[in-house]
Amino acid sequence: MTLGTALVSIGLFALSQVRHEAAYLVVWAFLGVGMRLCLYDAAFAALVQIVPSRGRKAISYLTLFGAFASSVFWPVGQALNEQLGWRQTLVVFALINLAVCLPLHWVGLARRESDRSAERARGAVESVDGPPLEGTTRSIAIALFALIMSLNGFVFGVISVQLVPLLEAAGLATAAAVWIASLKGVAQFGGRIVEIVFARNLRAITVGRIAIGILPPALALLLVGTGSLPLVVAFTLLMGASQGVITIVRGAVPLALFGAKGYGTVLGLIATPVLVVNAASPTVFAWIVDRWGWRTGRLSLLVGCSAAWLAMELMSRWYERQRAAATTMDRQAAPAQAPRVP
Repeated sequence: MTLGTALVSIGLFALSQVRHEAAYLVVWAFLGVGMRLCLYDAAFAALVQIVPSRGRKAISYLTLFGAFASSVFWPVGQALNEQLGWRQTLVVFALINLAVCLPLHWVGLARRESDRSAERARGAVESVDGPPLEGTTRSIAIALFALIMSLNGFVFGVISVQLVPLLEAAGLATAAAVWIASLKGVAQFGGRIVEIVFARNLRAITVGRIAIGILPPALALLLVGTGSLPLVVAFTLLMGASQGVITIVRGAVPLALFGAKGYGTVLGLIATPVLVVNAASPTVFAWIVDRWGWRTGRLSLLVGCSAAWLAMELMSRWYERQRAAATTMDRQAAPAQAPRVP
């Protein structure tokens, strides 16, 4: 993450100096590498390395404060842009990254949980989520979860770029669409608060089922709510809350299913298809809307999140069967291993 912070700082400074379109694209590609080294996926892996016994709680708190990133720095960026221009604003952000984030990553993430604390907490963690999956079962679960997150990545990739146009297409004026779209951040924060306070004793996969299951009804409200302000607001709040918790799920479920060992590698395997789909989804969605209209576009989002929910339910049931089979085998093996009493 320290390396990623340095690369992002260099990229921001380089972006402030570009004069040609080709250079602009090259610098953004460079920034993309840096961001992958220091944004959520890398941060989740770092937190699990530092506090493996409290990884899920650490991920939840990180995403809680991360919800304020756009709320704080979009207005800050806008104010700096008005005073200094966009080029100098990027220089200021590069300096903030170097002066604040880099030392925090270098020093703050250097700590590690003691082995005794980790061992003491491991029993409690396993009692909630069960032991990590191994072998073929582990590989199948990684593939299934990557599919689920990719399907959700299509939906949220579109919403992150097209939320205001989606609301306008639902019959809202531009000013109202912008105002309602801003509620998404509030809903994300609220969803994460609910997860921290009320869902901490639930298994991570159960939280995932709830968060992913909320999204299809939310998209259905958007589909039928054209011209209805209450339904569009309800869609925005439910969608934002779902997205806020799914960010936690993206880090917590792999930790619960696959354990802290090799956690960073697992996140990388899952994130690769998700990022590809997320990057391509706005273009694909724009093509769908251009060819068949906004209603078909909204329907494609509903189909995507419904498929993700169905896949999550199937994965959860399959996982429960695997756990039950493993528990049965352990119980059958226990008497055979017990010493005979003469």
